[in-house]
Amino acid sequence: MAEQVKEFLNDKKWARWTALTLLAIAMFFGYIFVDVLSPLQSYVQTEKGWDPQTWGNFFGSETFLNVFVFFLIFAGIILDKMGVRFTAILSGAVMVVGGLLNWYAMTDSFAGSGLAQWFDGILNIPDAWWNITPWVVGMPASAKLATIGFMIFGCGIEMAGITVSRGIVKWFEGKEMALAMGCEMAIARLGVAVVFFGSPWIVQLGGEINVARPVAFACLLVCIGLICFITYAFMDKKLENQIGNNEEKDDPFKISDLKYIFSSQVFWIVSLLCVLYYSAIFPFQNYAGLMLQCNLGISEREAGLIFFVFPIGAAAITPFLGNFLDRKGKGATMLIFGSLLMIVCHSTFAYILPGFKGETAGFIIAYVAIILLGISFALVPASLWPSVPKLIQPKLLGSAYAVIFWIQNIGLYGFRKGIGSILESSNKGITNPLDYNYTVTMTVFVGLGVAALLFALWLKGIDAKKHYGLEEPNIKVLDEVETDGLM
Repeated sequence: MAEQVKEFLNDKKWARWTALTLLAIAMFFGYIFVDVLSPLQSYVQTEKGWDPQTWGNFFGSETFLNVFVFFLIFAGIILDKMGVRFTAILSGAVMVVGGLLNWYAMTDSFAGSGLAQWFDGILNIPDAWWNITPWVVGMPASAKLATIGFMIFGCGIEMAGITVSRGIVKWFEGKEMALAMGCEMAIARLGVAVVFFGSPWIVQLGGEINVARPVAFACLLVCIGLICFITYAFMDKKLENQIGNNEEKDDPFKISDLKYIFSSQVFWIVSLLCVLYYSAIFPFQNYAGLMLQCNLGISEREAGLIFFVFPIGAAAITPFLGNFLDRKGKGATMLIFGSLLMIVCHSTFAYILPGFKGETAGFIIAYVAIILLGISFALVPASLWPSVPKLIQPKLLGSAYAVIFWIQNIGLYGFRKGIGSILESSNKGITNPLDYNYTVTMTVFVGLGVAALLFALWLKGIDAKKHYGLEEPNIKVLDEVETDGLM
């Protein structure tokens, strides 16, 4: 008599997709908070006195502790040691704490408090090459406290990112893993769309400008995200009771095992490709709203409606690309095409769009460029993250994702901080933010796209020689592994 195969919770489609939904919603709310101020640069500059350098330093602060205190590396070790559910709840709680601090910094209550006066007297660090912190002389008190809150929030959101990736592998390995990762990213990216559509509307509710209002709304959503992580933890506990944790017992993770990650050439290629690509995406998001206003002569709401197409397009396409990757493969090729499209988009904003200010053709060009960027942002993440399990053994996966995110955070911190200085230095003497010229700034993003393309070509060449399976379909590869194990 044939032995009956035991069915686990992740074998049930409704269960694994419910788990995915809880993780994705929490990340969706987290991404809303990350970019809630992005479309409001002119408001924040006018109401709170943040210049472009302060703006760049604020967004760069999200990754400061992850980079310079190595928090992401510790987060990966915590994930491998403590598991997905513990780390998920911890990351959600950290996001809530950081979000509340960030919100308070933007309120009128803080502006008139003794705490604000105290902040005026501290963290006045010279604006010199050796100053790696987000704080410089002359920065408003609101920005100083907001950066501290954003630092703490950044620890939570990046910890959540690696935890969600590890959780998806746990529930979907051998199944629709790339599709699941694609869907999670699609839902999370919708947070950016909500921000660019909703923030300019919320900030003006009641006819009164209040930049703290959209931040408060985003804080509420982050609290709901924590509840989603807690709910997920119950499902994760039930799954682990069924499948056990034999891998960790038989071959437990040791910190010394990190040497296998850092000594891998292909891992470094993937990591550097990641940092180059995302450094041309996320910092661009922080400046895209005002860039569109300057280049087209439009309002915050109109700029938000144009940029709204970017995350919506990426979200719509990503699940289909994930499904294609699961069944047909071509992951390395998708990375190449994604990098090419990003170069075309940023080149359009740098060299073509400024010549069409105030013209209808300018709107058409902007929409086409944003659509291309959306397709790019679907191609690269959908193929990049599901490829990591093909390169790293399971017990190191949490740490591998953490190291990649850490390297990515180094780039994000440097470029977010640097782009603000580049924008300011290329617009000396200009006090009206609506008169900025973005040609030099966008040229930097073009350069990052070219570098990402070169790494994508290198990765495909190495995969062709060493057969990591990056061009192979996920489901086919996993099925073959399982079949070999039974023979």
